[in-house]
Amino acid sequence: MPRLIVNEDTMSHGLEACLDQLGRDFEPGDEDSLANAASALKRLANDRDFLGDLLIAQLRNRHREGGGDSGYGPQSIVLSPNRGGHFLRANIWPSEDEACFRASGAKTFVYGIPHDHNFSFLTAGYFGPGYLSDYYEYDYEAVAGYCGENAGLRFVERSALETGKLMLYRAHLDVHAQLPPESLSVSLNVMHIDPAQGWYDQYGFDLDSNAVTGILNPTSTECFMRCAVGLGGEDALDFADWTGRAHPSDRMRLASYEARAGLLGVAGRDALWREAEGAGSAMVAKEAARRRAALEEATRAPAM
Repeated sequence: MPRLIVNEDTMSHGLEACLDQLGRDFEPGDEDSLANAASALKRLANDRDFLGDLLIAQLRNRHREGGGDSGYGPQSIVLSPNRGGHFLRANIWPSEDEACFRASGAKTFVYGIPHDHNFSFLTAGYFGPGYLSDYYEYDYEAVAGYCGENAGLRFVERSALETGKLMLYRAHLDVHAQLPPESLSVSLNVMHIDPAQGWYDQYGFDLDSNAVTGILNPTSTECFMRCAVGLGGEDALDFADWTGRAHPSDRMRLASYEARAGLLGVAGRDALWREAEGAGSAMVAKEAARRRAALEEATRAPAM
């Protein structure tokens, strides 16, 4: 489960003082940096007025002072810009009794979707009983990332992020399935930013089968690949061919095969996915075998 950080500090400070204490750097793997960030977040969580005052100010001004980058949304509230290695965020967690939950459903708030994170972050319970989580751990390096792969999740416990609780979610280690709190709750986060984190996979899981269900953080680069190949042109096809064989990202390699498969008939797709099975990536090979099996099943199905 996330690392529990015990901090009994009763001092409080506002948002600007919190940002001043955080400075420019937050390195979760450095104990001194982690202790400083935990202290800064704990003191902000001890200020019982800052978030309500901020929200009322925004409502009075109709968000005119927030600008296009204010980051205000229905659940997440970005409290600071990217400061080079971190930013601050507040998250609102509705209970099942809230109108927004009934209107939008559990998945809108990531309830009941077991997942890990491809970044580390500090979190503090700020208001309410806090969302519940079933916590697991797993070995990220042992997982290739294809759908249906056994992830080897190890159950740890179920607990709530109650007011005052402080934890560090560790990238690629902690997995949780969140459940709605008993009543409306709010958490505060110090989010660590790594420029390369977009290339590290974040997975969803199925707890009944202990399996990977897919990658939860697709990038715009994969979309660009599909668009370029779909629009045609030899350069795009040549680049897709190289990507499938040699790109360091398995996701990009898979995207290149998916893009090219969309241009082919059944026989051509089967040959392409057969090539992908031998491309040197365990994840791509397993996904390619699944696509070939689906093609074979489709060709055996009787015509309607």
